[in-house]
Amino acid sequence: MKDKVFFDSNLWIYAYSKTDKSPTVIELIDQHFDNTIISSQVLSECFNVLTRKKLKNAEQAQQIIEDIATFSQVADISKHSVAYAIRIHLKYKYAYYDSLIIASALENHCVILYSEDMQHQQMIDSQLKIINPFV
Repeated sequence: MKDKVFFDSNLWIYAYSKTDKSPTVIELIDQHFDNTIISSQVLSECFNVLTRKKLKNAEQAQQIIEDIATFSQVADISKHSVAYAIRIHLKYKYAYYDSLIIASALENHCVILYSEDMQHQQMIDSQLKIINPFV
């Protein structure tokens, strides 16, 4: 069984907005197709950014969110997730919503969190490694 990985919202945005970062992200998603975890927070953030920045219209963004949710395991945010995120925030000094993403990845036994917004190569609680795929 492959190790589970978590993709931060910004990577999904790149995958669907055709930037110079898109090929790298698409390759990673293909590589981890069967072991990708995301959270409901990631889906919400993606829809918000895609529509707010006018990268896609609402119907296109809705289809993208449905596509992502279809092939990824989607973790819900619980009250435990919120409490865990606060502990991560206090310990590692990440912004709360970044801490919530980290908490979701840890709760779902991910070993890698792909994000360009967090400290590259950092280990969280000796369980989760943050990787910036663009470094």
